[in-house]
Amino acid sequence: MTRTAVIFDIGGVLVDWQPHLAWSEALGSEQAAQDFIVRTDFLARNLRGDHGEVFSEMALELEDLEDQRLFAAYPSLYTRTVQAAIPGTWALLDQLKMRGVPVHAITNWSAETWPEGLKVHPRLGEVFETLVVSGRERMIKPDPAIFHLLCERADVAPQDCVFIDDGLHNVDGARAVGMDGIHFTSPEALEQDLSKRGLL
Repeated sequence: MTRTAVIFDIGGVLVDWQPHLAWSEALGSEQAAQDFIVRTDFLARNLRGDHGEVFSEMALELEDLEDQRLFAAYPSLYTRTVQAAIPGTWALLDQLKMRGVPVHAITNWSAETWPEGLKVHPRLGEVFETLVVSGRERMIKPDPAIFHLLCERADVAPQDCVFIDDGLHNVDGARAVGMDGIHFTSPEALEQDLSKRGLL
């Protein structure tokens, strides 16, 4: 009998990510750090990091030398950005595992910052049967290839998977390859969605 597998996203689902906290101390305020994020187009460059690019190399694209220095320092400051877990979702993950549901993960996460994240949340490296980190694979959600890679490594078919992500575009990507998709908005809503599917 085929068992439904649950695939988690991590950032925004299990771990709260606040990138401005990397620089709020150095720049004197959270607002100054938010301004830095806008000025350096950080979110777009961070996605390139999730795809395998290196922060010190991307920093060289910036004109201001101090901005270059701060941007290049991001991996070394990363632990400040992921201090908070989302406990309600972790509780649901634990319930799934107790019920014998296979639990996997696909995360858009830089290969440089992933080891730093594990320093804060070491269980991320232990709890999943199969874990795909985009920066290591040089492919990112919602590319169909990353979903197929997870299925290949976990030995599951897409139609036997439920994928959970806070990004609707990623959920749509999972659905496009044949997975069931849940758009994460809160642990409470996720509990209802998993219960409706008979997983809890």
